[in-house]
Amino acid sequence: MTLSIAFVLALLVIAIALFATERISVDIITFLLLIALVVTGVLVPQEAFAGFSNDIIIILGAIFVISGALQETGVLDLLGARILKLAGTNPNRLLLLLTSSTAGVSAFMNNTTVTAMFLPPTIGVARRANLSPSRLLMPLAFASILGGTCTLIGTSTNVAVSGYIKKAGMAELGMFEITPLGLIIVVIGIAYLMLIGRHLLPEHKEASLTANYAMREYVSEIIVLPESPLIGQKSYESDLNVLEFQILKIIRGETEFAPGRGVRLAEGDILLVEGKADTLMKVKKIEGIEIKPEFTLGDLDLQTAQMRIAEVLLTPQSELHGRSLKDANFRQHYGLTVLAIYRHGQSLREQVSDTVLRVGDLLLVQGEEARIQALRAQPGLSLLGEVSEPLYHPRKGLLTIALFGAAVIIGAVGLVPLSIAFLSAAVLTILMRCISVERAYEFVDWRLLVLIGGMTAFGTAMEKTGAAAYLAGLIVQWFAPFGILAILGGFFVLTIVLTQPMSNAAAALVVLPVAISAAQQLGANERTFAIGIMLAASVSFITPFEPSCILVYGPGKYRFGDFVKVGLGLTAVLTVTVLLLIQFFWPLYAVPR
Repeated sequence: MTLSIAFVLALLVIAIALFATERISVDIITFLLLIALVVTGVLVPQEAFAGFSNDIIIILGAIFVISGALQETGVLDLLGARILKLAGTNPNRLLLLLTSSTAGVSAFMNNTTVTAMFLPPTIGVARRANLSPSRLLMPLAFASILGGTCTLIGTSTNVAVSGYIKKAGMAELGMFEITPLGLIIVVIGIAYLMLIGRHLLPEHKEASLTANYAMREYVSEIIVLPESPLIGQKSYESDLNVLEFQILKIIRGETEFAPGRGVRLAEGDILLVEGKADTLMKVKKIEGIEIKPEFTLGDLDLQTAQMRIAEVLLTPQSELHGRSLKDANFRQHYGLTVLAIYRHGQSLREQVSDTVLRVGDLLLVQGEEARIQALRAQPGLSLLGEVSEPLYHPRKGLLTIALFGAAVIIGAVGLVPLSIAFLSAAVLTILMRCISVERAYEFVDWRLLVLIGGMTAFGTAMEKTGAAAYLAGLIVQWFAPFGILAILGGFFVLTIVLTQPMSNAAAALVVLPVAISAAQQLGANERTFAIGIMLAASVSFITPFEPSCILVYGPGKYRFGDFVKVGLGLTAVLTVTVLLLIQFFWPLYAVPR
């Protein structure tokens, strides 16, 4: 092992560790990797940034814009709501129609977007059918990932791999080249969920929102007595706020209302306040108040005729990701109060305003009905449990569908390059005012584009230093006694393992140069190995780290082990399926030229 190989492999280990901790954004990690590779002379700047000039970046960016236009025009919401209405309330029929339709839509769109689209109506239908959402949401996420195996544009991983193999001298993937095997994967995956997976799914009975967020012990009722220093103080700036208690509701005579910026406290007010239980003694020290004993909190206590509480999910497009509520001026900007945050099985109630928000966080918000409904128009914020008819713009919606369909067909038959076909469709959606320029940029996942561009360059570094050949030699040496299919299986499993701490696209781009190098050493078909790695990145369901799974983690009230229990068997079944069938679609050995 040379020094340059050791350096690149050390960078890989560091990158995997940083991706796993999620303390630093993936795009920043990627930039740090590129800086390290250029400063140490492993890559020259042109090589480091070549990945960003690849047409795969244009294809992905254009698809994000078109998906945003479909969402803006209400097409996606309408489709999701109509499909779920057709399913009715029969649990088995609902599960089958949900998974098959989700996979079908996800074959042509980003799986995270599809999951976010189907999530609110799925929860609403589950509640209407008296069914726990946890019985549907994990299959929803899994189906969206399965659908991505059907076409070139089904997932960003497919597009990234296609761009890489083109750079390596192979023909890029055709739009429907992987469709036959992809459909088999979808059918077997859904069959597993229907026959086995549904029996392993947890059934978390829905309690009230206050119980779900464990708020009861944190809320008390306070009566403002005559001559209390609270009288005349603004609700947002009172002595209670100084003691880190938040006023949730004011009861004044027969009237109940939410505290506002200009609302002042008065004698006889009954205040519903939230704060840490261990600071309740400090509140008792304020003269002129009385704390009502044995207060029990229910959802109705936080709602009036004018205000209510609701759950809001943060999706990848949210501008709140990586910011705290205080930094984002959430209360002032949205006119709502965040009572608690639910993240990965835990309810966060202390220092809520200072908590840095992440994709997949559930916010329990309180405010006026109109303010809550206004969240439906906010990109990146999904109001859960809503089954009302979505806003649909027929002309713009149909135009966007037509442009998207035309891009798929024109690109598939090769009339123009895929990048030009999808870029043209994206530009036309903007020119036809199906989506504004500002909103189009908001829907682009810039971090993903940086990750793919940067990790493509990292693959170049692995090839250039010989790190790819070194790792390939080791894997070939270990698995050679068992045959070429076992070697491909070794790379397949390695990719699955790496998708746990890394994104699917990043894992595929790391393993790809190694697998191609091994295929060259063996005289095997490089394309077969490349497609095997690509599919391996899309059949990994063991942990909830994939973005689609992160989105359903909170709303489904899942635990980490729930994903392992359901996903491990599914991953094993699909791994065997792909390894057995891939050789019938792409030969294991290179075809003589």
